[in-house]
Amino acid sequence: MDDSYMTIVMGIIMHAGNAKALAHEALEAAKAHEFIKADNFMQESNKALTQAHNVQSDLLTKEAQGEHTDINLYMVHAQDHLMNAITYQDLIKEMIVLYRKQTN
Repeated sequence: MDDSYMTIVMGIIMHAGNAKALAHEALEAAKAHEFIKADNFMQESNKALTQAHNVQSDLLTKEAQGEHTDINLYMVHAQDHLMNAITYQDLIKEMIVLYRKQTN
């Protein structure tokens, strides 16, 4: 396993982790009824998630072009982080909607 492989794995993990943390910050802001702040955190979360997804998309593109990527526990772990960040972000979006309704 070379350094470029671990850079890809860590890129997915890092960006997905940032997306999840920012979504959590958005939830905390929404709980405090600070919806502009919550929206800003969600925008940043979306950017981080896009970065993680772009790393994954690059791998998929290379695979489709015949450049095989070995799958090991590191990559599985990275994909797990990405999937959980996506799910977490989706849930937080819905919770923010509920907090908005609560204030109306």
